[in-house]
Amino acid sequence: MRSFSLFLGLAAVLSQPSFAQTKIQATDIVNHPFPVDFAPQGRLDLRVRSGDVRVVGTNHGTISVDLSGSRVDDARTRDLKIVFEKKGGNAEMRISGGPKSGLTITVRIPAKTDLRARIPFGEVVVENVSGNKDVSLHAGDLTVEVGDRASYSRVDASVFTGEVDAAAFDESHGGLFRSFHHAGQGKYRLQAHVGAGQVTLR
Repeated sequence: MRSFSLFLGLAAVLSQPSFAQTKIQATDIVNHPFPVDFAPQGRLDLRVRSGDVRVVGTNHGTISVDLSGSRVDDARTRDLKIVFEKKGGNAEMRISGGPKSGLTITVRIPAKTDLRARIPFGEVVVENVSGNKDVSLHAGDLTVEVGDRASYSRVDASVFTGEVDAAAFDESHGGLFRSFHHAGQGKYRLQAHVGAGQVTLR
């Protein structure tokens, strides 16, 4: 009887994480803004369609998506879609569809978030995010606001073809297969990679 009670208790504990899982799908962000609760210190895996993308850290415990640009009204009719899935304190968000030009996607996240972002092509800016950062593009321009450079244990920035401008660390390299590495005493890691284009650490 005691073993059976222990089994029931274990089953109840194992079933609890399912309540922490949330999956949301959203469209028509123009008329229905997309905010979702997300506590600081979590990890966000962000995958966004090609284009102009901004990831901005805030003091709020939410993730939100804003659209702007000359073709923002077309985002409703061109099937721009957000799929957000939360698992415990971490989350994955995918943004797809919408007009191919004339649209800027701004993703606002808690500043203290570990960010992993993958965007195929475009112009991407990451600012005011103080956690670990791992951002990669196939081609385009990637700008990452470093903040306090003493907060990093390791920084790796690279391009296959193009330029690495690490002004925040007093370094700049152009040409083929350029990379920049920095080791420090902080606790965060920064990885920034572009296949063809430019990486700027400011």
